[in-house]
Amino acid sequence: MNRFSQKHKEFLVDQYVNQKKSTYEIAQELDTYPNKVRRALKTLGIDLRDKSAAQAQAIASGRHEHPTKGKIRTESEKIAISNGMHSYWQNMEEDERARRSELSKQQWASMSDEDKASLRKMAAEAVRKASKEGSKIEKFLYEGLTERGYGPIFHKKGLIPNERMEVDIFVPSLKTAIEIDGPAHFLPIWGEANLQKHIRADAIKAGSFINRGFIVLRVKNLIRNLSSKNMRDVLDLVVETLSNIEESFPPPDRRLIEIET
Repeated sequence: MNRFSQKHKEFLVDQYVNQKKSTYEIAQELDTYPNKVRRALKTLGIDLRDKSAAQAQAIASGRHEHPTKGKIRTESEKIAISNGMHSYWQNMEEDERARRSELSKQQWASMSDEDKASLRKMAAEAVRKASKEGSKIEKFLYEGLTERGYGPIFHKKGLIPNERMEVDIFVPSLKTAIEIDGPAHFLPIWGEANLQKHIRADAIKAGSFINRGFIVLRVKNLIRNLSSKNMRDVLDLVVETLSNIEESFPPPDRRLIEIET
């Protein structure tokens, strides 16, 4: 038995078995991460709830509502939600714009001219290739999530009626759209004006999906040459994030989730 399991044994058993709390909630209480709680529970010989049981328990206990069940909204409610989300994304963009712009400028300024030229070339090639067949990391994540039983859909279209938006990977059971964004979304590779267009377009796209009840998980791919280990690490982060969503479906203002490679 490891030190963490031994120290928190009674608390872990009581919260998970008796109080029916999720590993995500317990992790918040102990200021740690859900996977550490899962490993500790396994060490203690406690059977973990499967994906469907965990979500059903969360719904039954009232910790979060069923994402779609019983949702009949009036037209005025839909307008209010739409206006609210529009305002939310506008405010988010303004609040974040200065910070993100400054970070991107610092990152870009620290690169050599050779690195900048290499990054531009890589970005152009990646865009051409991804538009036809998807990027290497997209395929790796899709295959990894398929093996783990998430039933992902590659390059899903039609999630929003009358819109031509496409998401890189969609997980239907969790209503989660996964977007893998390259450096052009975060660095001024083609200039500051183009970067701001990317940031705005990404915010509008994410807001459109969130406004319709979806979660947007953005994978910020900042590594130019992803190794096999890098991609496995990204897959682990994505799987951990999806596990958290399974246990506690987030409210609208927390449905944009970003992770970095």
